[in-house]
Amino acid sequence: MEPFDEYTSIAAPSEGLFKDNGSRFIALAYPVETQEQVKEIVSALKKEYHDARHHCYAYRIGYKGDLFRSNDDGEPSGSAGRPILGQIDSLGLSDVLVVVVRYFGGIKLGIPGLIRAYKSSTSDALAHATPIRKLATERLCIRFDYLSMNAVMKVLKEMGLQPSAQDFGETCSLQVSVRLTQAPDFKKRMSGIAKIEEL
Repeated sequence: MEPFDEYTSIAAPSEGLFKDNGSRFIALAYPVETQEQVKEIVSALKKEYHDARHHCYAYRIGYKGDLFRSNDDGEPSGSAGRPILGQIDSLGLSDVLVVVVRYFGGIKLGIPGLIRAYKSSTSDALAHATPIRKLATERLCIRFDYLSMNAVMKVLKEMGLQPSAQDFGETCSLQVSVRLTQAPDFKKRMSGIAKIEEL
């Protein structure tokens, strides 16, 4: 059984395309980690493809994938966002956003046709993406005094952890990302020598 703190995402943006009766569906997949990133990407694409009829999207975020949303952007309910999300889920991905930009070709495709188009274009984009394994981590801030410095550094070294930020003012503080399966052990080893806060 795989560790609960590992999950699959995509390494870099990728693109897919599906055409039907003159309509073009351009699918753009992105690795994302926050809803802010989703908003920025969607609004940038709406500017870039301002002449398109629809900008439908879906995303799933987090190592448990519990942050998700699908948006039909004016297409019939359930005909766009849900099929996009379905493709993300069928590959077991998280930290992924897919936006499908639709240029209308003049012929209505009907709901089954739309579902097929959004599903196929998303599938094409994700097929061009490189899957990567990601580790879920907990970001912690460790506060300690100078006398505890060697003890703190020893634990970090033994557990192979690199601090992302450090501040050695009147008191010392470090920020570190700890793999979820290692976090309980890390906290136990730090208790008594440092104060730990979750970020």
